[in-house]
Amino acid sequence: MRRLRLRRPRLPRTRAGWRQLVQGVALGCVLALLPATWLWVATADRLRTLQDAPRSDVAVVFGAGLWDGEPSPYLAHRLDAAATLYREGRVKVVLVTGDNSRKDYDEPDAMRVYLAKHGVPRARVVTDYAGFDTWDSCVRAKKIFGVGRAVLISQKFHIRRAVALCEAAGVDSYGVGVDEAHNATWYYGGTREVFAAGKAALDVAIHPDPQFLGPKETGVARALASGGN
Repeated sequence: MRRLRLRRPRLPRTRAGWRQLVQGVALGCVLALLPATWLWVATADRLRTLQDAPRSDVAVVFGAGLWDGEPSPYLAHRLDAAATLYREGRVKVVLVTGDNSRKDYDEPDAMRVYLAKHGVPRARVVTDYAGFDTWDSCVRAKKIFGVGRAVLISQKFHIRRAVALCEAAGVDSYGVGVDEAHNATWYYGGTREVFAAGKAALDVAIHPDPQFLGPKETGVARALASGGN
């Protein structure tokens, strides 16, 4: 049998060839970073700190994983911020949106239980079980739960994408980015966002339907009318 030999890529042999290679690489880098640059520009006036977050009927908290059925540290920090805004009277209802695609994995209910332990009445927490990614969560917040304006809560490396996507979905949004230690998880999240920005730009351009849309729900309206009981 003849062995197949992989050909090594040929490098340029002339100065002009090297110049074209460098220019091509530079252009590729610029194109790859365009979506991330768009996110920074598009959300420049929409970011707030926990201390100066505007008053809003609804806060939206995006899922960030469970550890043994409990919110991961990153998700717990998001929920802590939401609980603070509720206790200070700056939001009235918390919409928790996450993954419940399997019976043994239920982000929204774990988030609801955590918030209840931290001073947010269960009647004031609304669960979205089909928030499989950020775009799905934003579209469902608008189309299914009727949210027109919200404070979004996530980590700083994710909050710009969340704001841009919710704005595109029709939700007037302000973002609160939660501080985190710059550990391996933080660097991974930041790197992931560079690539996720490309998908975000595509979502905004073509407005795809979420994986699951379903009928409209009155959970947010009922929670606002519940009086906090």
